[in-house]
Amino acid sequence: MRGIDALLAVMAQLRDPVAGCPWDREQDLRSLVPHTLEEAYEVADAIERDDPAAIPDELGDLLFQVVFYAEIGRETGRFDFDSIARGMTDKLVRRHPHVFAGREETTASGQRATWEAIKADERSARAAGEAPPGALDDVPLALPALTRSRKLQSRAARVGFDWPEPHQVIDKLREELAELEEALDHQPPDQRHIHEEMGDLLLACVNLSRRIGVDAEQALRDGNAKFERRFRGLEAILAAADERPETVGFDRLESAYQQAKAQDGPGPGVADAD
Repeated sequence: MRGIDALLAVMAQLRDPVAGCPWDREQDLRSLVPHTLEEAYEVADAIERDDPAAIPDELGDLLFQVVFYAEIGRETGRFDFDSIARGMTDKLVRRHPHVFAGREETTASGQRATWEAIKADERSARAAGEAPPGALDDVPLALPALTRSRKLQSRAARVGFDWPEPHQVIDKLREELAELEEALDHQPPDQRHIHEEMGDLLLACVNLSRRIGVDAEQALRDGNAKFERRFRGLEAILAAADERPETVGFDRLESAYQQAKAQDGPGPGVADAD
């Protein structure tokens, strides 16, 4: 029996109404969503750690989520694993005419433009007989905020709502930072206004990231990893001096952090930045 067939059979047994697992039988499409998101992040974590043993294991956990959804769909007669796989195959063929239909694409950017145009046609087809689809339709709410922001702004840019030059985005970033500073200086403090201006500033940061070809989500993940690495270096420096972070002042912490930074190099494939 092929691996996927064995996995499908195990999943069907787990959902068996008599001999199956009580927890697995209780699940539905909605209840699985948090687990699916967690498994996707665990795949990303294993890849970022470059752990050759964990990557296939975590990919298996993520595949199990797809198989779980497929079994629930099969039970209700709405879809099954085969229909999911066939639908994905048809979509890939349809969205790669330069590979499967003889259309020539000379650049990656040209291929991306074709991909997005085909996706737009698919959205229009799904909305046939209804109001024309909006440019921002179908951007999933469950995406991480940075990723969703980039997608929303990319969609808006495709219909012309975009700054012509990246330096104009930097000007907008400065404007949003000034508005946040103004909100912070307001007396009495208006936390709702501060919250709103912080959101505008983050939106502008994502827009700048998009315009200069940097994935904001990945850049922040890399920044987090660098900060974590350097802070652990700070802790090691203090420990060597028989000190602890909570027992020293900020100036000492900053000095140790700068020392850790000087000892640290950039992460793999990532340029160093303050």
